[in-house]
Amino acid sequence: MMSMPRPDEEMKQFFAAVMPGDPHIHIRPMFGNLAGFINGNMFVGLYGQQIFIRLPEDERTRLVEQEGASLFSPMPGKTMKEYVTLPIQWRETPDTITAWIEQSLQ
Repeated sequence: MMSMPRPDEEMKQFFAAVMPGDPHIHIRPMFGNLAGFINGNMFVGLYGQQIFIRLPEDERTRLVEQEGASLFSPMPGKTMKEYVTLPIQWRETPDTITAWIEQSLQ
């Protein structure tokens, strides 16, 4: 059995820091990682050191074209088709991450 990647404390803090200030967002632990929910629907998550977001198809297509972005696959061959992993290099520009998370909230 494959072990699930876990975020370190620094990444958990970074995840909290890039969340939009919407009081309706609920962050909950999920499979040893973290996920953000709005109205009971998951729209953002932290999987190991990666942040992923849920987007409609046109926005997904636009994001996947960005260097370092990819469709979210928690296990090889198990793509969660509505979710995209944000580029790791975007950690240098947290505002970019927050903007895409806000896009996901829409």
